[in-house]
Amino acid sequence: MIIKIDVLGELPIYVQLRNEIVKGIGRGEFANGETLPTVRQLASDLGVNTMTVSKAYQALKAEGFIETDRRRGAVVRLPDRGASCEDRAFCEKLEGELKLLSAEAKIKGFQKEEFIRLCDAAFEW
Repeated sequence: MIIKIDVLGELPIYVQLRNEIVKGIGRGEFANGETLPTVRQLASDLGVNTMTVSKAYQALKAEGFIETDRRRGAVVRLPDRGASCEDRAFCEKLEGELKLLSAEAKIKGFQKEEFIRLCDAAFEW
């Protein structure tokens, strides 16, 4: 997996790293049970501080995307794929982010159909 980090961007590097790993998991680039690079290795590969990678891994663990084990390190753990909105907190987060994105799209002049097309494409990606 290629991780793209914008060191000059407004988004903190640990958030960018978290997002890139989530996208990789979502695209199937990481299998359930697959071990991620160690904190030191990934920090070295990206040229960032180990605490930055550690913070990203902590966020991923808190959200249930990975588990950490002293022997194996960070391991991808896909959540059970049950009913669509059993996880109320996630559904509320998703709804809030979609409302924000749709508002921004409206302000920029997007039509509903174009927004839906982009959502479909992103979901299939």
